[in-house]
Amino acid sequence: MKRVKNIRIFLITLAVALFATALPAGIFLYLYIYGPNVDLEGQESMYLYIPAGSEYEDVKDILHESGIVSGMTTFHWLAERKNYPNRVMPGRYLIHDGMCNNSLINLLRSGEQHPVQLTFTNIRTLEQLASAVAGQLELDAPDILRLLKDQELMSDAGMDTLTAGLLFIPNTYEVYWNTPADQLLKRMQREYNAFWNKQRRERAAENNLSPQEVGIMASIVQSETSRHDEMARIAGVYMNRLKKNIPLQADPTIIFALGDFSIRRVLNHHLTIDSPYNTYMYAGLPPGPINLPEPRTIDAVLNYEKHEYLFFSANPDFSGYHLFAKTYAEHLANAQRYRQALDEMNVYR
Repeated sequence: MKRVKNIRIFLITLAVALFATALPAGIFLYLYIYGPNVDLEGQESMYLYIPAGSEYEDVKDILHESGIVSGMTTFHWLAERKNYPNRVMPGRYLIHDGMCNNSLINLLRSGEQHPVQLTFTNIRTLEQLASAVAGQLELDAPDILRLLKDQELMSDAGMDTLTAGLLFIPNTYEVYWNTPADQLLKRMQREYNAFWNKQRRERAAENNLSPQEVGIMASIVQSETSRHDEMARIAGVYMNRLKKNIPLQADPTIIFALGDFSIRRVLNHHLTIDSPYNTYMYAGLPPGPINLPEPRTIDAVLNYEKHEYLFFSANPDFSGYHLFAKTYAEHLANAQRYRQALDEMNVYR
């Protein structure tokens, strides 16, 4: 009995010793995997960008340079065991303060990116559009511009190189940061086709306009006024002029033709520029939009106000609204009042 008791004591002592030895190792192992290892220095979250073509060594360099991983040794140890070096997924990832190695590695190798809310507003030229998009995604502006100026590609999209910008209807679009340029273009084409549904296309046809022509007119209307409640009335003026084959005489198209968007006052010498965008020189719509019209501006053109006005001039009270006229004599009087107001404010350009 005494011998059995001694053996039992020995086994218990051995078990306690082994447990005491294994416990610290287990704790360290747990901390390696599940202990917090992301320190954002007071920020709750931030974005981590893994560029296209990155390999594991590149990811380690990005993490090291950003300083967000407290212990790179433990990160590397677990990354190898989870086979992350062979499963690097480029993209834009939302990282949270206090994340453990396990959560961080699972996220990075999952490819579950946090999408970008892509927006583009106040765009006048294709160059500006390409720059605005490239500033939000992993794209180069020249690559985007090259696609927009590809005649064959634009023809397949139902556009040409002058109307290409109309595919980009101003809105907020959820896209991935590393979306290729050609895929982004296809996405914008789908969005354009969804916007130009059967109802809008039928409405445009009733007005004897194509969707592209509606977009071009909407771009002019949008340049003329920021007052949404008079856009349909201004569109009505331009529709009346088109029907009577009277040149639109839209000052914003002159500014676009000149390429000088600092001009606040269009003068007679500006009107001499020989450009298809000179709507004083050439009747009808210009060959392309002069900005990217917003959806509500497009709808204002589709549902233009029916009236007999042929002219409008900016209101001299600088409210942003306009004075409308049916006759040229009445328009001259309104225009003179506005010119006088500009003179009084020393606006000569």
